[in-house]
Amino acid sequence: MKRTLRSARDLAAAGLVTPARAAEITPVEARYSVAVTPAMAALIAAGAEDVAAQYLPDPAELVTAPHELDDPTADAPFTPIKGVVHRYPDRALLKPLLACPVYCRFCFRREAVGADGGLLTEAELEAALDWFARTPAVREVILTGGDPLILSPRRFAHILARLSAIPHVELLRIHSRVPVAEPSRVTPELLAALTLETPLYLCVHANAAAEFTPEAGAALRALHGAGLVLLGQSVLLRGVNDTEAALEALFRTMLRHRVKPYYLHQLDPAPGTARFHVPEAEGLALLARLRGRVTGLSWPAYVREWPEGGGKYPLGMPAMQPGAGHPRRSG
Repeated sequence: MKRTLRSARDLAAAGLVTPARAAEITPVEARYSVAVTPAMAALIAAGAEDVAAQYLPDPAELVTAPHELDDPTADAPFTPIKGVVHRYPDRALLKPLLACPVYCRFCFRREAVGADGGLLTEAELEAALDWFARTPAVREVILTGGDPLILSPRRFAHILARLSAIPHVELLRIHSRVPVAEPSRVTPELLAALTLETPLYLCVHANAAAEFTPEAGAALRALHGAGLVLLGQSVLLRGVNDTEAALEALFRTMLRHRVKPYYLHQLDPAPGTARFHVPEAEGLALLARLRGRVTGLSWPAYVREWPEGGGKYPLGMPAMQPGAGHPRRSG
């Protein structure tokens, strides 16, 4: 397995699914992209069921529950220009592409991301960068997608240089699966592109301790050595990390790899993801049972998104609807 597996046929040829299962999931790949990197395929082949659940397609993905939404985080209403999402006054997302090294079966942007890449053209990218330059309220730019770390180092360096040159941009943040899902992409050229004067934070998406392979550890050490602050973000997922033992192992493993757990996301209701749903009350109870068992350094904020857009709020406390002056009860 030296290349990314991109179809049910590839998965069967690699021995990750049976031929019968491949026939069942072939219709899924027609709607939602499939990609399993060699690093993740090796874990699945070795029996890591918590990794397999995240990346192997399932026929259940073609069943959309009544509460599920094509755009569960409401990106579209907060998109002032292509490639930009502006929900909060002082920060905005830049999505230079919509391709990823792997495709999570629970992705909240699964209707948009895929093999075609959704790469911004040069003109679209420059227009997006110009938007940040003329929007002084934005102090933090969050590069996401898709996964921005699969861009060429040259193109990514250009984006970071442009953003760093904007006087009112104080912080840059990258959200990525690359360090764990495809650590071979963390090359000297990429590290050079990430070396900046502007403070740079990297949010590493991982949901199971098994994802932190020795290769991932080396990539994370290199990123830390290049001056990046490493944060961890995870999604609470049925069958992946919905036990005390799994969450404790995940948080402890993150810290051992210099990654501070930052967000534990409640699953966003994207189409065909119901099998991953863990009720909020169960998630709160899981975290409560971990209180005192793990260091406070390992404690993430447990958050969910407003389905109408407007960003995240922490679970377990009254939520403030964006723009409102009163608490709003969570659903």
